[in-house]
Amino acid sequence: MTYSLAVLTTALLFGGMMLYSFGFAALLFSVLPKQTAGATLRRAFPLFYVFVMATAAVAALAWLSHDITAAMVMAGIVLSTLPVRQLLMPAINHATDTGRRQRFNWLHGLSVSITIIHIVATGWLLVRLG
Repeated sequence: MTYSLAVLTTALLFGGMMLYSFGFAALLFSVLPKQTAGATLRRAFPLFYVFVMATAAVAALAWLSHDITAAMVMAGIVLSTLPVRQLLMPAINHATDTGRRQRFNWLHGLSVSITIIHIVATGWLLVRLG
């Protein structure tokens, strides 16, 4: 039972991150005015990060009795997402609010890189199951 939960939760995390990062965010900017899309994403991202942390935490716990490497990868995602949500996201918002475009670009690039690392790590875990 816990193995199935581990696999399904890992797959949910992978799919959720892919959909949010490459689907939802892109869709908002293609159907809404830029300012509205940005404001909507600003409100949605804290929830996205809670989803990532909660899902990765459940997966980490489920993997513990089956695959310590997978459990550690999932725990790493939890631990690396917390500062992104609590520190990096407010800094990105502040850079936007104060018109510091270069700082925004750098911080946003960092957050995107971290999310891509999370997606790759989760995808790697799923591929190694096959």
